[in-house]
Amino acid sequence: MANFTEDQLVQLKAALQKRYLELQHEIRDELAHTQDISADELTEYLNNIPDDIDTALIDRQINEMLELEMSMRYLSELEFGDCIDCGSEIGFERLLAYPSAQRCIQCQVQFEKAFPKESNPSL
Repeated sequence: MANFTEDQLVQLKAALQKRYLELQHEIRDELAHTQDISADELTEYLNNIPDDIDTALIDRQINEMLELEMSMRYLSELEFGDCIDCGSEIGFERLLAYPSAQRCIQCQVQFEKAFPKESNPSL
């Protein structure tokens, strides 16, 4: 695990939890009008999702939530903060800004060049 102070670990845990709650809220807002749908109607609704719901956005949000869950598990197991590619420390400031970061900046740049999937970089 990267060498973080106890205070930094507390800040990182708070950042992970805050971002997770933000994503939950964003997804709820996007799906707000589905709250009145019964369980029986939900399958039909999901098969015919209205055009005003951005499913790609929800998919990205859910994927980020999964990454945050993994980061929280790593933090609790004291395996948090190391780049999955090179093993170097990711850096406190980067993790505070982007709590689910799994790569250091250099490896993230290389990854995005090798596997471009969106026009918006995720650094």
